[in-house]
Amino acid sequence: MHDPGWDLGHAAFVTALALVAAGIVILVVHLLSRRLGRWDPVLASLAGRARYAFRALTVIVALLIARPEEGASPESVDRFRHTMVLLLIGVGAWLLAWLALVAQEAALRHQDLSVPDNLRVRRLHTQVILLRRITVAVIAVTAVAAMLLTFASVRAIGASLLASAGVVGIVVGLAAQTTLSNVFAGLQLAFSDELRLDDVVVVEQEWGRIEELTLTYVVIRLWDERRLVLPTTYFTQTPFQNWTRHESRVIGSVIVYADYSLPVGPLRQELQRVLENSPLWDRREWVLQVVDTTPTTMVLRALMSSADAPSNWDLRCDVRERLLAFLAEHYPDQLPRIRADIPAAAVFAAPDGRPQDRPRDQPLDQTRSDPGPA
Repeated sequence: MHDPGWDLGHAAFVTALALVAAGIVILVVHLLSRRLGRWDPVLASLAGRARYAFRALTVIVALLIARPEEGASPESVDRFRHTMVLLLIGVGAWLLAWLALVAQEAALRHQDLSVPDNLRVRRLHTQVILLRRITVAVIAVTAVAAMLLTFASVRAIGASLLASAGVVGIVVGLAAQTTLSNVFAGLQLAFSDELRLDDVVVVEQEWGRIEELTLTYVVIRLWDERRLVLPTTYFTQTPFQNWTRHESRVIGSVIVYADYSLPVGPLRQELQRVLENSPLWDRREWVLQVVDTTPTTMVLRALMSSADAPSNWDLRCDVRERLLAFLAEHYPDQLPRIRADIPAAAVFAAPDGRPQDRPRDQPLDQTRSDPGPA
């Protein structure tokens, strides 16, 4: 029902005036942000990402200041102002979330993950990204709580729930036990420096890099571009290998099996030549050693260092291929062989299969051929 004390024309005029004023403010801020954004990338990013939230916030504030509902019935005034307050809280939280994202970009703008020695950068990326996600989650929860508290009925329900907070707390605690444990595990991983973005790990017998680290789960990009998703509690309860915990440099090994008669010196020289001609070697460490023996072969291990794990993987494959090619070309008789001690009686057997003595005039290494058909 129309309130006779409320002038619709006046309300429309005030609303239009408020929208024009908001448009002027938006235009001025837009021009200033474009001008300043040419010299400051952070302002340019803020102007690009938060422009819609800022425009909506400006319009809401202008309407609250203009008060076009003035003169209407008390119920209409309360309904209008309640709606504006809800919109103000929601849009304000939206704008704060964009500010948190821009702050993250500003903090990480000069932190390049592609540099070879990126331990400090990876630690900073991990902590800043998790802090931003925590901040956004707190903003969202606070905004929803603030919006709910504007309803009188919800406040009454909240007061009644406080009376039975013990029972509710137990129920919620049991229901959210897994989720909360994952959240605390994510915080532990981020700030205890156990795991960082772009770390090279071996998990579940799979090799990969940490691609995403959240409060509840971790995404690992495997070597074949698959994604392994694990809860954060996995990394606090299960042993795993972190190849880049202290530095990105990795030392890899290549195992070669060869006959006992192989001279190790030429193979060591070949390894040095291959490494010196490879751009994947970081010119720091290499060695070739006989590390073990088997009943039929000796075990040689070549160690070599690289700037990071992917480079070391490619270097190991290249070294393995070239060492095997060197052995096949220069020492084919020193490749792994199986020796057998065959008794002479078994070599010189009669045609019917019964053993017989070796003829005195026949040498031991002479091959006897069966007579052909008559």
